[in-house]
Amino acid sequence: MIVFDPTRPRPKIILVLGGPGSGKGTQSLKIAERYGFEYISVGELLRKKIHNTSSNRKWSLIAKIITTGELAPQETTITEIKQRLMQIPDEEGIVIDGFPRDVAQALSFEDQICTPDLVVFLACSNQRLKERLLKRAEQQGRPDDNLKATQRRLINFKQNAVPLVKYFQEKGLIITFDADRDEEEVFYDISMAVDNKLFLPKEAVAGPNVLDLSLILDSGDIADTEFDFEDQADDPSNLSEYENAGDVTEDLRKSNIIFVVGGPGSGKEIQCEQLAQKYGFTHLSTGDLLRHELTSSSERSKLIKDSMECGELVPGDIVLALLKEAMIASLGDTKGFLIDGYPRDLKQGEEFECKIGEPKLVLCLDCSIETMSSHLFDRSQCTDDAETVMKQIETYHQATKPMIASYEKKIQLCKINAEGMPEEVFLQVCASVDSFLKKEEEALSLSAEVQ
Repeated sequence: MIVFDPTRPRPKIILVLGGPGSGKGTQSLKIAERYGFEYISVGELLRKKIHNTSSNRKWSLIAKIITTGELAPQETTITEIKQRLMQIPDEEGIVIDGFPRDVAQALSFEDQICTPDLVVFLACSNQRLKERLLKRAEQQGRPDDNLKATQRRLINFKQNAVPLVKYFQEKGLIITFDADRDEEEVFYDISMAVDNKLFLPKEAVAGPNVLDLSLILDSGDIADTEFDFEDQADDPSNLSEYENAGDVTEDLRKSNIIFVVGGPGSGKEIQCEQLAQKYGFTHLSTGDLLRHELTSSSERSKLIKDSMECGELVPGDIVLALLKEAMIASLGDTKGFLIDGYPRDLKQGEEFECKIGEPKLVLCLDCSIETMSSHLFDRSQCTDDAETVMKQIETYHQATKPMIASYEKKIQLCKINAEGMPEEVFLQVCASVDSFLKKEEEALSLSAEVQ
């Protein structure tokens, strides 16, 4: 789906980001009015869609997800933004408020829409966010401004803000502003930056160019996130999760993450089970995680079921969230993670790295199409006809070829000849894992000596 007509000048795109209550909507409207740009609030887009399709099962489920403070499915949000942009092709510029919320969404925006011309980030203290959210809840009564949703949104913001700002900073696209001040002062600084960045390209860009973490997150100010409501005590885990979110994310990035890649019938599951038993790794299969989630009564499980019943792929961000939750649950009790069935393509791999971390090792079980199809039928793992099986295998090869090529360049990737018996394949796999672990041990020893 082409969003902008390639034969015509593309409108300037300004993304306005910030925590809940940072003033994104107010500043976005001011920018749009000053420059004659169109204004798009992603939150309003979703809320309007929910209201207009309240009888639709999918959107009813999304409404419940948003009300609990979670992010709407990434693919759904991108689709709504694209459809809105296609309705306004003649605009000189467009201000988008509230998207992306994390690096994965930023990648998806650039891949499916365009690279923004400017990203405005409104940095606001936790205390000010709290005050503004409480005031807005009293005045507007938005469903996602309830206590638990607000706490969850603040947690999501804290986890994602720094990586997102760093991502755009590396591209030279972002300018951060202290949004604790009067809104007119903030807008004056923003307008000067927009003038310089978009309309006076030879001038230096106004605003801080170096990421100031103190503007985004208040170190030692976690107490400001405590809301003085009686029902806060109902769920004490919320505040603890907020305080430790950064530590958990860092622990995940440092952990031994191993991707086990292979087509249908290549024997991934058997190898992963044996590796987990021998080395003390945690084996995580996306298929198993989805099936387990379907047995729960969560809103997410209903959305997964609805996607499957409609013949659609389960939204990638839901699969990634399940993986991350399962990994966090095992942190401290495992020597590493064997990820089986994910990523399925290069884009999923990039999103995994942004939200969780980079794999330390990629094991690629390499075998022929004939071997894979033979395994599937011989072991009664597949009830599909031959044509369907061949299509599945072909799809796997097309999707993973660029991903494997990318990992070969930057990460230790070991191709395993998976044509033999499982026992023979396992010996090769163990040799690769042993070599990897030895290098990790040597690196740790060297680091300790340096310190």
